[in-house]
Amino acid sequence: MGENKDRMLAGERYLPDDEELGADTRRRFELCAAYNAYGGADPAERTAILAELIGSLGKDVRIRPPFQCDYGRYITIGDRTFINFNAVFLDAAPITIGSDVQIGPGVQLLTPTHDMDAERRRAGWEKAAPITIGDNVWLGGGVIVCPGVTIGDNTVVGAGSVVVKDLPAEVLAVGNPARVVRSLTGR
Repeated sequence: MGENKDRMLAGERYLPDDEELGADTRRRFELCAAYNAYGGADPAERTAILAELIGSLGKDVRIRPPFQCDYGRYITIGDRTFINFNAVFLDAAPITIGSDVQIGPGVQLLTPTHDMDAERRRAGWEKAAPITIGDNVWLGGGVIVCPGVTIGDNTVVGAGSVVVKDLPAEVLAVGNPARVVRSLTGR
């Protein structure tokens, strides 16, 4: 494995314009293009493409095209998860999604982050931090989850929210930045 890929996977600064990462990007591009083109095709064919694209794909996962990701192989999706149209998962760090998760249209899971130092940013350096989404979470349409965030089991994030810090289990969070507005235990 090359230096930049090693650095990326270790959560250190890396340069994404690297030959090895470029090959991974081409692989992803071809698989996403095939998956997105097969919108009405045989479900078994579409599942086979997803299984090749996604690092770990649970049973009965449904992803409505179009779907885009950085690499695909650093994404784990649990059983019975549903991902609606126009999802963007930038998986320069691991993205782990639990079972029975509902992801609305236009949701973005973004693991990369760019340097606050303008000179390093101009030079192209970036880092990435993992995103973890627990079981039975619902992300409303247009939710953005930022690098390094964990969302606890059974949590609901309202449409259009921007999640910049961890959310505990069993809460409703809304807004930009997303904030907990109430508990979902003892509804």
